[in-house]
Amino acid sequence: MQTPEQGEKITRNGAGLRVPDQPVIPFIRGDGTGPDIWRATVRVLDAAVEAAYGGKRRLIWKEIYAGEGALRKFNNWLPDETIDAIREYRVAIKGPLTTPVGGGIRSLNVAIRQLLDLYVCQRPVRWFEGVPSPVRDPGAVNMVIFRENTEDIYAGAEFEQGQDETRRFLRLMQENFPDRYQRIRFPESSGIGLKPVSREGSQRLFRAALEYALAQNRRSVTLVHKGNIMKYTEGAFRNWAYDLAENEYGHRCYTWRQWERAREDQGEQAANAEQKAALDGGALLIKDVIADICLQQVLTRAGEFDVIATTNLNGDYLSDALAAQVGGIGIAPGGNVNSDTGHAVFEATHGTAPKYADKDVVNPGSLILSGEMMLRHLGWNEAAGKIIKAMNAVIAERAVTYDFHRLMEGATKVKCSEFGDRLIASMQA
Repeated sequence: MQTPEQGEKITRNGAGLRVPDQPVIPFIRGDGTGPDIWRATVRVLDAAVEAAYGGKRRLIWKEIYAGEGALRKFNNWLPDETIDAIREYRVAIKGPLTTPVGGGIRSLNVAIRQLLDLYVCQRPVRWFEGVPSPVRDPGAVNMVIFRENTEDIYAGAEFEQGQDETRRFLRLMQENFPDRYQRIRFPESSGIGLKPVSREGSQRLFRAALEYALAQNRRSVTLVHKGNIMKYTEGAFRNWAYDLAENEYGHRCYTWRQWERAREDQGEQAANAEQKAALDGGALLIKDVIADICLQQVLTRAGEFDVIATTNLNGDYLSDALAAQVGGIGIAPGGNVNSDTGHAVFEATHGTAPKYADKDVVNPGSLILSGEMMLRHLGWNEAAGKIIKAMNAVIAERAVTYDFHRLMEGATKVKCSEFGDRLIASMQA
């Protein structure tokens, strides 16, 4: 993995990231359609930076490897050198990766997140005018999801049915926790999974969501959980988040838990007045909703949601469901971030779609918009804004790849590379 002769490393000081004018950015092309969308994406990102800064800033690319490309080159799905490069250069971008079949790494994407402790999965969801949608008012969808990325069932603490270690674990439960053991209806034929949710993991995820909402002047943060059933994991996630908001950000936030206390002490009318006064004074509203109800309300009352903070599995479901409302995961961006260190990996959120590989037909929107997120992470908001403006313009002209073309009347079907060409032309114009 060669190091570019030009460029500097991104570093971090007490004030945040220190980004040079020519930062070295590691990239992974990805598997399947990854090389197709990367070829379009890298040209769009370079053009956006050029259009915004006129040559004063430039991205210096360093190729690193994971997935099938790494297996061919190094006989290793995820070389240590890849993780070391991301750790050293701090910010990276990647295409979709194949999940290895059989033993070893359960998921390359999950492995990268856990090895680098990228505990925030950030997924902005917005609609571009003209994109086909199954809902009546997709323009009401303008949310940013903060999904916890390292805990919950994605920790991988599972026991396979019928294995000796599973029987030992069940005996341990039966002997030491008989009340919990009795709740397993068919223990001998059950696989078992553990669901760790910690105070530290919950609060650092919520803090990232809260800081983002305050910095971006958002209206609210909604905690999505299943705490009515899983009281000591998802319910605790809710409570720990409320604790953080009230204890450390009380002068800038107002929580529904505060409202509940005011209602019990003074009545509902007084509680409503207290909340109104806080919000009129500029406070950020912190509220919560049960996960299954949330999946209904984002369809029927999308405008009530702004920033969402949630546990890992809930966030997985919710982010894909919301993406479907605004055009699908083909245009849904994502970033995995450690807000404490500034390390981040931005990625296409869809799969590898190998049957379309090397055909120059798939939608590069997910990776391009992930690159737009990366530019904002670097503080290069002007370049990021160029991409959003171009995306709006090109889609409004109804020049789209096959996935959108088949759903839009009167549209012009363009190749993956041609969609990138049109974005670049729009920025240059």
